[in-house]
Amino acid sequence: MSDPSPSNSDQEQPLIAHLAELRDRLLRTIACIFAVFLALTFFANDIYHAVAMPLLAQMPENTSMIATEVASPFLVPFKLAFFSAVFLTMPYTLYQTWAFIAPGLYEREMHFALPLLITSIILFYVGISFAYFIVFPLLFGFLTSVAPAGVSVMTDISHYLDFVLKLFFAFGLAFEVPIATILLISTGITTTEALAAKRTYIIVGAFTIGMLLTPPDIVSQFLLAVPVWLLFEAGLLMSHYFKSPDDDTE
Repeated sequence: MSDPSPSNSDQEQPLIAHLAELRDRLLRTIACIFAVFLALTFFANDIYHAVAMPLLAQMPENTSMIATEVASPFLVPFKLAFFSAVFLTMPYTLYQTWAFIAPGLYEREMHFALPLLITSIILFYVGISFAYFIVFPLLFGFLTSVAPAGVSVMTDISHYLDFVLKLFFAFGLAFEVPIATILLISTGITTTEALAAKRTYIIVGAFTIGMLLTPPDIVSQFLLAVPVWLLFEAGLLMSHYFKSPDDDTE
């Protein structure tokens, strides 16, 4: 009499198929990033100039940015082109991630996850745009205005890039707060009322995050903390449209 239980080879086959699919999607993602990076390398200097404009517009006359390392004028724009390619291809990267995990989701989870995925992409780009168009002009205007007398503001291009990339990531991540709030509530980890009751702690946490992720000045801390708090409130408001799984059984 044959054994009805599946053999080890039958059990291993789905795992191998999943690993092969994961490898293919990773290769497609890397290929997409590399292709966009190659295209952006032709405009690397122009991209860097655009990213540096918020600082250049605030610098005193007869001053400029400097390069303190020999290879910086060549390598720094290429570094920015690479990170720009990663940022620009994020929708495709997340699509590949979604296509990999979607077959394992229930229908309700798919209807729930897809809008949040799309919204998270939009919010990430909104966070980066907010940093570039709102935060940078105010921040660099403040920092250049408080320079001591006799001190010329001449920022190194490599240090500037590291600085703005950190802020881009910080604001892009901070603008995901509504998504995190909705997920916490919709999965039943907490409730809207429980989070609302802890609003004071959330506000303190927002300013703590602003202190840790931004330079040690009140302007950038305030400009990060306040949006985090407001986005948390927006997440609470939107969470009313998403039910916890336990709510469906009541």
